[in-house]
Amino acid sequence: MTKRSEPRKEAANVEGPEVRPSVLVVDDDLSMRESLVNLFRSIGLDVVAYGSAQELLQSELPDVPSCLVLDIRLPGSSGLELQSELAKLKIHIPIIFITAHGDIPMTVKAMKRGAIDFLSKPFRDQELLDGVVAAIEQDRKRRGVDKVVGRLQSLFEALSPREQDVLKLVAAGLLNKQVAAELGLAEITVKIYRGHMMKKMGARSLADLIRMSERLGIGTDRSRVQT
Repeated sequence: MTKRSEPRKEAANVEGPEVRPSVLVVDDDLSMRESLVNLFRSIGLDVVAYGSAQELLQSELPDVPSCLVLDIRLPGSSGLELQSELAKLKIHIPIIFITAHGDIPMTVKAMKRGAIDFLSKPFRDQELLDGVVAAIEQDRKRRGVDKVVGRLQSLFEALSPREQDVLKLVAAGLLNKQVAAELGLAEITVKIYRGHMMKKMGARSLADLIRMSERLGIGTDRSRVQT
């Protein structure tokens, strides 16, 4: 890190007052960890610091918009290995790599795996802060989408098996009579199932239902429909 300049004030307001974002720091250099903790706290962020990848993996991560500032070279598992492990665990926290020993192949590998940025030490404080603010905003949006999808998934799972079948076929673009033919039902029966299904899903129109099905990733695979 270079000599600290005064952070721009807008960096502090990355989230509303009801949720305090967090930065996770993984670096085996104690002085660097302390410096990063002080930097992030100076703009109002919570910070949790770790000395190794293992320490982070053994901890309960904060359930708030977050980002991970990760040293590439660590004792035990490297930063790249931790990135891979988090992906396997389906932990989608945005990562900013920092390193004093970076090279182009390493940078390319990290970025291809989804890293937000790759900064070489010494870096400017504001450069890191800008990256962290952008990463937290990205995580906030992702969490919002995940919350919506989770709610829709719960609604979908509460449907009866036949209502689920009707939803998939309607979302695939089939008319009621075509759905009836696919399922071996009377068209009036399909209309009843469709009405119940849309009410339970909270869909006010076919367009609403299509958007919901797209978020859930259903409606395109007719082979999964029970007949």
